[in-house]
Amino acid sequence: MGSEPSGPALISVVSTVRNEGPHIAQLLDSLLVQEPPFEVVLVDAFSRDRTYAIASEYAARHPGLIRLFRRSGSRGVGRNAGVRAARGEFVAFIDGDCYADASWLKVLRASLVDAPVVAGQMVNVGAPRYCQLERVELFQSGYDVTHPSSNLAYRRALFERLGGFDGRFITAEDIDLNLRAVRAGGAIRYAPDAVVYHHVRTTILRFLLQAFWNGYGRKQLTEKHGSLWGRYRMSRLISGQRGWVAWARLSAAFGGYGVRVLTGAGSRLTQEFPRAEPAVAEGSPTAAARDGGPSSP
Repeated sequence: MGSEPSGPALISVVSTVRNEGPHIAQLLDSLLVQEPPFEVVLVDAFSRDRTYAIASEYAARHPGLIRLFRRSGSRGVGRNAGVRAARGEFVAFIDGDCYADASWLKVLRASLVDAPVVAGQMVNVGAPRYCQLERVELFQSGYDVTHPSSNLAYRRALFERLGGFDGRFITAEDIDLNLRAVRAGGAIRYAPDAVVYHHVRTTILRFLLQAFWNGYGRKQLTEKHGSLWGRYRMSRLISGQRGWVAWARLSAAFGGYGVRVLTGAGSRLTQEFPRAEPAVAEGSPTAAARDGGPSSP
């Protein structure tokens, strides 16, 4: 007798969250309707609102399907902890202020069969003046490596071979990972039908603060990988600014870049980074109390 045909590969959805009380239920509801088999690995960075309480209620109602952990540190540190706890052959990342289209995992799973990295389409929801602003793209070997980890999937084997996210990054840890994946010979496939909806920042101050930290992270990228400015489409960046909000975002990003230049002398990023990190205990409110480091911005 021949062996039974194997079913669809298990995909682990990893999400790091902090103070996402208004959005966490919508995120989890959108994941519960995805095509099986899947699991949700949620890593809470010690939220100060009801995020952990709400997530705990979902985990209690869906044991084994939603698995909840706590870990302090950057987004990269939290995501690495989530992947170590995950059981899937594939890992997909989504943020706490997002929710997924019902066919999200189905599209990602099908695309991961013959591509080691798959990036889906991000659709912003919220104030139109924020939604209309474009990403600043960066290309490596013909691939856009700026696809965010709010809608990104990896074959677990490649993720582990790369050592996961570099937890030293404040932001841009996803760009760093994608850049290393391409340099290691991996291809990034864009799957526009794998849609994730993202709630934009509700105030201009929070929006500009996000832009500031994005600029800070871009400077960290140049520390680790050398000058990347030659690969930016600078003419498109400048000419594409429309209106005061766009210019304010660009100014805030350059401000973050400059702050890193002025203050980061003692913590410049190198190619080598710590790859072994302590595991987290499932459902433990004190699993990472001893771990220092910055929280996700």
